[in-house]
Amino acid sequence: MDFVLNDLSLHGQYHDASSFRDALRHLMQMRAEIERAGLETFCHRGLLHQQVQERQTLQQSTQLLSRDERSALLAWLTRHGPFWDDVRTHGPSDWLEYNGEIVTDTSIGEAAFVCFHGGVRHLLSFSPSRFEHSPIRVDWIQEDERRTSIALDNFWSLPRIHDFLANAPRPVRSWRDVEAVARRSCGALYLAPGAFEPLARQPFAPAAAGRLLVLFDILDRLQRARDAQGHRTAEGHEIYRNFFTGKKGEGGRGPLFTDSSDSEKAEFKTEFTFPHPERAGQSLFCSWHGKTQTPQLRIHFSWPSSPDTPLYITYVGPKISKR
Repeated sequence: MDFVLNDLSLHGQYHDASSFRDALRHLMQMRAEIERAGLETFCHRGLLHQQVQERQTLQQSTQLLSRDERSALLAWLTRHGPFWDDVRTHGPSDWLEYNGEIVTDTSIGEAAFVCFHGGVRHLLSFSPSRFEHSPIRVDWIQEDERRTSIALDNFWSLPRIHDFLANAPRPVRSWRDVEAVARRSCGALYLAPGAFEPLARQPFAPAAAGRLLVLFDILDRLQRARDAQGHRTAEGHEIYRNFFTGKKGEGGRGPLFTDSSDSEKAEFKTEFTFPHPERAGQSLFCSWHGKTQTPQLRIHFSWPSSPDTPLYITYVGPKISKR
């Protein structure tokens, strides 16, 4: 679970400098509450160019702040982030709408796409703005004109976000937490002993940790989506279509789960071969994987899926096939 700053909640609505300064200070207080809860607020790298008044950008308005306030804001928006456009999951060709308005390439579109794919991401909005309501309902129109809707939680007041965070689940703070959550919540998967050992040697990255849990959840739901005869249900077919098929698009986003290329399978045959978790002396060739990009982490698993055998997770760690 994390938050993303709603860039569309800055739309030139402030009539004077002091009212925007107050709104900006209020937003930074909300972000501080989120940080104290161990969570992150993603922003867009281009946010400083957003209009806050008729003839003034956010960057120009930072001169209204104290030195410490300006330093904290610029450190967030220009250096440290995290930036959702660095780890974006949707591409320019994905059709996302809010209230009849195209929100592709916006934080609302990205937050919705993450949630459509099993993640949990909330919106943080400036106040006053045209986004002082919750939830924010977003439609995803796919190539076959299927329309799927999702409701995003939106926060614009300090008391409301304080109450929400006080009752929110404890965030994962380590790779060990990621393993514990996966083993506890993904009962349809067989997580091999030692599968997480390569991950434990990497610096902890909260955003990647959340992404890994999304990948585990998708695999778990796919494995469960079978009828009494073991056949894949309509939900299972949709999960497979959404996350295992398609080509790398214009925005650089391909399927979340793919097989390695033929050249990789030949070059890294040994590295893709793992001890069988249940059969001593046997092995599994697991070239199929789910992926995160920042940093490049992989979940390798047995494939194809079968109603008669578990879906074995054999490796969780850095990308194996780096050249």
